[in-house]
Amino acid sequence: MFNDATVDEINVVMDKAWKAFHLYRKFSLKQRADFMLAIAAELAACGDDLIFIVMKETNLPEARLRGERTRTIFQLTSYAAACEDGTWLDARIDTADPGKTPPKPDLRKMLVPLGPVVVFGASNFPFAYSTAGGDTACAFAAGCPVIIKAHPAHAETSEIVAGAILRAAKKCNMPDGIFAHVHGASVETGKSLVMHQHTKAVGFTGSFSGGKQLFDWGNQRKEPIPVFAEMGSVNPVFLLPEKLKQSAAEIAKIYAASVTLGVGQFCTNPGLIIGIESDELQIFIAALGEEIKHNAPATMLHPGIAKAFAEKREKALTQKDVITVAVSESESKENQGIPTIASASGQAFINNPLLHQEVFGPYSIVIRCKDMNEMIEVSKNLEGQLTATLIASENDIRNNDELVEAVKNICGRFILNNVPTGVEVCLSMHHGGPYPATTDSRFTSVGADGIKRFARPICFQNWGNDLLPQELKNENAINIWRTINTELTKNSIQ
Repeated sequence: MFNDATVDEINVVMDKAWKAFHLYRKFSLKQRADFMLAIAAELAACGDDLIFIVMKETNLPEARLRGERTRTIFQLTSYAAACEDGTWLDARIDTADPGKTPPKPDLRKMLVPLGPVVVFGASNFPFAYSTAGGDTACAFAAGCPVIIKAHPAHAETSEIVAGAILRAAKKCNMPDGIFAHVHGASVETGKSLVMHQHTKAVGFTGSFSGGKQLFDWGNQRKEPIPVFAEMGSVNPVFLLPEKLKQSAAEIAKIYAASVTLGVGQFCTNPGLIIGIESDELQIFIAALGEEIKHNAPATMLHPGIAKAFAEKREKALTQKDVITVAVSESESKENQGIPTIASASGQAFINNPLLHQEVFGPYSIVIRCKDMNEMIEVSKNLEGQLTATLIASENDIRNNDELVEAVKNICGRFILNNVPTGVEVCLSMHHGGPYPATTDSRFTSVGADGIKRFARPICFQNWGNDLLPQELKNENAINIWRTINTELTKNSIQ
């Protein structure tokens, strides 16, 4: 239905974006925020017709999509407020001291936009991580034009949302080229976008193979650029003895719901559960298995994801020393994910790197460690994760400091007695983690701190007040928080 963008078309788009950047970067924080609010209004105005199109393209239920669109609108409006607030700029001022030897110059630092940002739409979030999603909102807030590469699995949805952004841009008198939308199922389209000289950053949510390829291209350029890729996670859950003894069956029920939520198609799906051999762990495994047996298969996002799930699930289940604990007893249809729980020993997990890999869908494996030492060894053999969870009492935590520190070392969000599924959009959220969960664990793709991904610091030395950016002028007319001579304040400089 939609043709892949040609190299010539991409050149035109990127040239326009580069020209737009030099105009948009000078727009005030309020102008950027108003643009984002206008996008939110246009997205809301798309109404039910858009919801029904997304349902057709993704197999996602209506309630989920309405909630996701509401979240996307909230992202746009909350990031707009954060943009205008200006705290994300990290404005720092150290005034001159001519009496110091040698004389201290006037130094003023803030974040400035990088340039055009290419955003790759995500397959599993047609709203929140796609065309008008978090990466797009953060880039606009930072002062960067955005070029979206639509995900082929919901190309029509992406086209409609792109139209809403373009209408908002026109209403807000944004420069031509502030936003562009291209299609491309081929690898070459993505490569051309990343390698283009005017691309200054990339945002991506998807598979490890896809994110790693974009990252490699970004670093192979004559001028390397940051590629902020979220590439998945198995989100390990550690069951500690005292807590498990208190409520094994209850914990199993909660985790069965988390494993199968949204047919397991979340990057925060708990794909790995680790416990210590005991009667309580057997109770947990049996209860989890019973819940899974009564959980019906459901249609996955698209045939490609269903095929990958079936292949990876089969490969995992046929590994040496892996036991199939439970499979949904309901009949499955084509392109459906079958809820599944497997189990293996701690040593089998340590010896087999394939068991560490994400099976994207309603699948999880329980690892049975012989003792706490082996649980610690398992934790130290894990790769970087978006999240890690402790199911633990206070005594469990106090008595197992080595485990707690080892788990903390591999994750971006450290959870206690809760589930990893569900990512709150707020300033305190960190949605990122050590490689290979993401390409840069210092940054988040959820929450207004994500704006900082698409900006860089610049220091102005001995510039006259009239020549400085508005954000660094003595008067602070826009009333933002700034650190002046080590004091955080909204005061002006006298």
